[in-house]
Amino acid sequence: MYPLLRSLLFSMDAETSHEVTMAALRLFGALPGLRQSLQRRSNRVGDGAGRRLMGMDFAHPVGLAAGLDKDARAVEGLARLGFSFVEVGTVTPRPQPGNPRPRLFRVPEASALINRMGFNNLGMLEMARRLEALRRRDRLGSTRVGINVGKNKDTPLDVAAEDYTACMRTLYPYADYLTLNLSSPNTPGLRTLQSGDALATLLGRIKDCQAQLTRQHGRAVPVLLKIAPDLALEDLEIIARQLVAHEMDGVIATNTTISRPGLQSHPLASQAGGLSGSPLLPLALDVVGQLRQLLGPDVPVIGVGGIMCADDGRAMLARGADLLQIYTGLIYRGPGLVRALSRL
Repeated sequence: MYPLLRSLLFSMDAETSHEVTMAALRLFGALPGLRQSLQRRSNRVGDGAGRRLMGMDFAHPVGLAAGLDKDARAVEGLARLGFSFVEVGTVTPRPQPGNPRPRLFRVPEASALINRMGFNNLGMLEMARRLEALRRRDRLGSTRVGINVGKNKDTPLDVAAEDYTACMRTLYPYADYLTLNLSSPNTPGLRTLQSGDALATLLGRIKDCQAQLTRQHGRAVPVLLKIAPDLALEDLEIIARQLVAHEMDGVIATNTTISRPGLQSHPLASQAGGLSGSPLLPLALDVVGQLRQLLGPDVPVIGVGGIMCADDGRAMLARGADLLQIYTGLIYRGPGLVRALSRL
């Protein structure tokens, strides 16, 4: 049925289609019997599909990448689609509208998207309210919830740590893990936080905050770093050293790319924003493979970028990813992609 549904959704502009989809997923998640359906799904997953990572059990390797459910509106519906973990956000301390529309563009012939959303979200307090209600309902079963956090657009880079730690303090009680988004191309200057002294200073503040929150709440919530696909090997080497030196809990590779592989002559290639989907896969595979070599076997790596079929997922796992995330693949391939990847 998904090809028919996709035809309907693709008849709308991309952002309207997204809003309709999120509304439908909210309703889907509100249907009774969620916990039972999740249990049946878990029972159908083949032996060996489960993963244990960062002190948590994952029913299978595939989760939802941040960006689809920015405000934790539809976590239960997304869990019902079969994801073993759902990452919400990116959320910032204060609400912000993001960039002007249009800011989301489909490239169907390449199974790709270009977005310059700009961290549009309702802010960390609204996110906390929704997640507190979600945890109180207790219908997710074994589905894990990650929270992707960022800085407000108007927060100066030299005090960006204040935004990240504010989100951590507010959202820590509701997170199975937290992700620091330093790699979106749609917040001016953000990617400079991935490099050199800026990264070392930020991670030092993050680890101090994590230690305080662990003592306060009596449990350790893993904190991961999400990085860009457009980094040179020297940059990856610096990031890997910082990840190890600060004992970060893992890394997510990768975010969207500012390059346009294979699309240089496409009419939409000049649109500002990050590219996701099939053209991103080779870049993401390279970054995951390089990170695995640099980090060794013990640092968790979540691979994301251009996974559109089971073979893409196998390739990402073969490069060294421990878990997978999808977003654009879900838009183009539908929930069947989740089922196919869950068997890897």
